Amino acid sequence: MFLKYNLFTIFWALAIFLLILMPGQQMPEIGGLFSFDKLAHSGVFCILSFLMIIGFTKQGSFSLLKSNPVKYSLIISTSYAGVLELVQAIIPGRHANFYDLTFNFLGVFIGYAIFVLIYKFSFD
Repeated sequence: MFLKYNLFTIFWALAIFLLILMPGQQMPEIGGLFSFDKLAHSGVFCILSFLMIIGFTKQGSFSLLKSNPVKYSLIISTSYAGVLELVQAIIPGRHANFYDLTFNFLGVFIGYAIFVLIYKFSFD
């Protein structure tokens, strides 16, 4: 049952991982603090945390995840964002970036906010 409700989350997390494995030369050069690159960082982690909260809420295999899906999805999503940013430091042509990490975290919390907005209005 866990896999059934978290399959999209797993695929999305793998897609993010594959994107960070791309060498820096294959990535477009985009500058600025509020560039499209930063928006993309926020966007992919927004989707990840949103999918994870939904999946943890619906699954029934792990009672700990089901009892507090937001807490565990935020911990896992932010940890994943941090680890992936550190992994980029060892990929040729890539580097770890504090601003990328910040926008990754921002995306995680935006995903949570979207979840709250959707489910608050659906139960009112």
